[in-house]
Amino acid sequence: MAVRPVRIYGDPVLRQKAVEVVDFDAALRDLVADLRDTMAAYRGVGLAANQVGVLLRALVVDVPLEDERHERWTLVNPVITSRSGSESGEEGCLSIPGIYEEVTRSRHIAVTARDENGQPLNLEAEGYLARAIQHEVDHLDGVLFVDRLSILKRQFLRRSLEAMARGEMPEDFSPPVPGGSR
Repeated sequence: MAVRPVRIYGDPVLRQKAVEVVDFDAALRDLVADLRDTMAAYRGVGLAANQVGVLLRALVVDVPLEDERHERWTLVNPVITSRSGSESGEEGCLSIPGIYEEVTRSRHIAVTARDENGQPLNLEAEGYLARAIQHEVDHLDGVLFVDRLSILKRQFLRRSLEAMARGEMPEDFSPPVPGGSR
């Protein structure tokens, strides 16, 4: 499929709430394939459709496990139905390159969703997988991980975020070349 450009902090689409998917068709499957390709090209562990400018409630995650395996999921119209526990961990975001901060999230979640073919999914996740899903569901609601930081921490990051919103990227940022390698 295709690697799409990831929208960067300051792009208004990142603050918009995505709409529910009603058509589980070839266009949706193409979008999901593009999300997977884009996530891999940018070396991410999750990607929501609005991060590539599509306001549909679809996301992909690819979370590495300790034994070289991965948890790979496509969640369309995901709803987190329960949450328990909490833990803090470092998060970053493909849409906010170069910024990594501690975020507290639920340790265990239950999610209902559909896959790209419309088949129902019920998923229980904990730890890193739960964190990745919560992060991506936030994207679908127009919420960024920096919104979950303390006021003091957001103030500390304000200049960097404002610069990013103006198109000034961190020195070490190099987006993948579509169709090429990084």
